[in-house]
Amino acid sequence: MTQTMNGHAPRISAWLRARPTRAGRTRVLAVEGRSGSGKSTLATAVAAEPAAPVVRMDDLYPGWDGLLGGVDALVEWILLPLSLNRPARWRRYDWADGAYAEWHEVPATGTLVVDGTGSGALAAAPYLSGLLWVEAADEVRKARALERDGDLYAPHWERWAAQEERFHTRDDVRARADLTIVTG
Repeated sequence: MTQTMNGHAPRISAWLRARPTRAGRTRVLAVEGRSGSGKSTLATAVAAEPAAPVVRMDDLYPGWDGLLGGVDALVEWILLPLSLNRPARWRRYDWADGAYAEWHEVPATGTLVVDGTGSGALAAAPYLSGLLWVEAADEVRKARALERDGDLYAPHWERWAAQEERFHTRDDVRARADLTIVTG
């Protein structure tokens, strides 16, 4: 299904509630796509109606070359414990210090939204109730990302984009998505 993002969060939330739980008693929605596509905006909107927590992959990546490390953290710290009906927690990566910092608990609400590149990885697939692909034109994505993060992101744009491309090709994320949302 392809549609524009505006106003569809309640419909996506209802769709998610009808999906089976695959991480223990928790429905997990992965909101995937390239940097600047609108993943975070959509994830926040979808999570609002069921008051679900949102885990951001940006908090899990261990630095600019850490996309796959973020996937490992997602599966090990969050998805696997949830699947065993155990408490899940994750450790925030401190980008300024270049190291992991404090731990955060994942509230047991029955629904979890995971926002970011890597959330739809093949390693995460057995635990996902739904996979959303968020898409935007390359020039729109870059403008959004650099406006959002400016000088912090600009020197790393090409490096991160190459990492995303390798990951999305390897895990064929877009083709496996249950829903595709076009944001611009």
